[in-house]
Amino acid sequence: NRFCAASDNRTGYLCDDRVTCVTASHVCNRIQDCRNGEDEQEKLCGDLPGSLPGYLVFHCSNPVYWIYADQRCDGMNDCGDCSDEMESLAACPPCGSEWWSCTPVLYEYCTCIPKRLCRDSIQHCASWSDEYIC
Repeated sequence: NRFCAASDNRTGYLCDDRVTCVTASHVCNRIQDCRNGEDEQEKLCGDLPGSLPGYLVFHCSNPVYWIYADQRCDGMNDCGDCSDEMESLAACPPCGSEWWSCTPVLYEYCTCIPKRLCRDSIQHCASWSDEYIC
C-alpha cells in the first residue's frame, strides 16, 4: 500500500524509500519526485486514470472528467461543475479561515473565495459581500 498523507494532510503516494510522500497531483506529472522515479513509471502512468491506485483519483460527477484526489476540497473548481467542492460525492468541510463563504460569480471557485480577494474593488461574490462585508 502506497497511501500516505502529504503536506496539509493531502492524499499522497509513498515512494520506495518509505519516507518520501508525493502529493497525488505530483504523480505522473513528468517530474520525478521519488528518488528512483517510481512516481513516473509506465505501470503507474501508462493509462490514466485507470493505471493509478483508486485513492489518488477523484471522479467528477461528469464521468468523462477526473482529478487527482488532493485537488478535491481545495477551494478550486477543478471538475468544472463544482462536484469536487460541493457535491455529496466530495464531502468537503465548510470554508476555512482563509476563505470567504459566498456564491462566486466566476467558475474558478464554488462556495468560497480566498479572503485575499476581499475588498479589491472587483466583484467575486454574486451578493457583492466580498467588497462590503468580508
